[in-house]
Amino acid sequence: MSADHAMEPGGVGELEPTVVDATERSPVILHAPHGSTRIPSPFRDHFAIDDAALRRELLALTDHAVDRMVRRALESCDASAVIAEVSRLVVDVERFPGDEEEMNAVGMGVLYTHGARQERIREVPEPVRAELLLHFEGYSSAVERLVDRALERHGRAVIVDVHSYPSQALPYELHADGRRPPLCVGYDERHVAASLLSCVREVFSHLEQADNEPFAGAYVPLKHFGRDARVQSVMLELRRDQYMDERTGDLDDEAVDALGDAIARLARASTPSG
Repeated sequence: MSADHAMEPGGVGELEPTVVDATERSPVILHAPHGSTRIPSPFRDHFAIDDAALRRELLALTDHAVDRMVRRALESCDASAVIAEVSRLVVDVERFPGDEEEMNAVGMGVLYTHGARQERIREVPEPVRAELLLHFEGYSSAVERLVDRALERHGRAVIVDVHSYPSQALPYELHADGRRPPLCVGYDERHVAASLLSCVREVFSHLEQADNEPFAGAYVPLKHFGRDARVQSVMLELRRDQYMDERTGDLDDEAVDALGDAIARLARASTPSG
């Protein structure tokens, strides 16, 4: 099956993420922020590149099928989820919103102005910027609410932050000289337990792994970041050649489903029995 690179028409309402709340049953929250290729038509006009170039950016920068993997995982595990329904080229919901975001240096902070090859791809008018930042805040609040509910009900929250990355480094990457294993396991030591890392090692034992290389860290809501160690988070960066043709975007359906099943096993292993 081919990954969908089409730009879909629609209104601003299409910015809203899919949110699944299973916090009554599980502390686990699956997160897929970069899997969508959707660019609702009101935002297409702000891009300064033609459709072919925009599709090339989507092919390069989308974490293809990770949203599908998370949906597959939800079929066989109790977990909450937040799944972005708009491309990161419109708004990147996982960047830091302030000057502390290192990707601002290459025009790829919350609102991208530059693309994978460091070409300028859009201008964001001020009213649109304000609207997109409101969406960013709303998305962050949705994750934060799930984390707060998990903490209240289970005394901890476990975020599984699902991403993918290309086998060859792209020009925008700030840490392109790192190893590029089939699975990069990202985390912040303040927000990870040895037991969670052990679960990742076991569930994905069929994949060669490296810690925080070439990408480091994992998503934690700013309210909790560096403040509450009960919030654990691990980033799964799956190298794309494990499940797709990076040149065409064609997906290996069996491999995608197998990775979704592995994410479900990780969620179940991270949920206390009884």
